[in-house]
Amino acid sequence: ALSRSKNPMASALVMNTECGVINLRLRRDSAPITCDYITQAVSSGLYNGKSFYRSDFVIQCGLHGSGVAPPGNLSKNETKDGAFVSNTRGTCAIAHWDVPDNGNTEFFINLQANAHLDEAYGGYCVFAEVADDASFKVVDAIAQEVKAKGAVKINSVVCQSR
Repeated sequence: ALSRSKNPMASALVMNTECGVINLRLRRDSAPITCDYITQAVSSGLYNGKSFYRSDFVIQCGLHGSGVAPPGNLSKNETKDGAFVSNTRGTCAIAHWDVPDNGNTEFFINLQANAHLDEAYGGYCVFAEVADDASFKVVDAIAQEVKAKGAVKINSVVCQSR
């Protein structure tokens, strides 16, 4: 399991990808445990060199196909705990199987409003959102590239406090 976050007050993530930079604003009001888990994973370099590998109604990234095991699962699905945030375009949520409390380092960015994800299998917990128009352009470019080439590399992800 990951140790205490080196960035307990991180409020944003900066994802540097082959298609450009995505700025994500963390939603600690909605999912503080999830935000801590993800910032710990980012601080340990877990996403560096990994890829976005799915593009349909979301773009998804994580350790899938890398041979690297996640550092344990999230302790709980916070979908119903904090300030409710729907899976609208640009929100980031934890991917999980059909059991609600088994998410880990896989997450997705919604390409469209996906309200069905708010309830399906216990809900998909939103922990961040795309922060600016330039980042939305990169998200959409990644969606196209993944469809065309199968993957888009994530060069690095860092935490920021704003």
